[in-house]
Amino acid sequence: MSSIKPLGDRVVVEPKNEGEEKIGSIIVPDTAKEKPQEGKVTAVGQGKYEDGKLIPLEVKVGDTVLYGKYSGTEIKQGGKDYLIIRESDILAIVSK
Repeated sequence: MSSIKPLGDRVVVEPKNEGEEKIGSIIVPDTAKEKPQEGKVTAVGQGKYEDGKLIPLEVKVGDTVLYGKYSGTEIKQGGKDYLIIRESDILAIVSK
């Protein structure tokens, strides 16, 4: 994922893949599934400037985060789906 470098307070997240869901003998198609709201941070920007000072981001590469359902911009890179979101759209860091 090193080919995408987010700017400012933006973060690149790889959404958690829920896999194929099966209810009884019925396979639920991807279009009927809810969008994931959890993912792994793969790249972060340098931070944002406030009052002339650079404020670094709290999240770091490798963190698992929860984000808003309709947050960010979806992109596809190397056959994988990613989201570019602002740090303010991240609701929490999930601790393991």
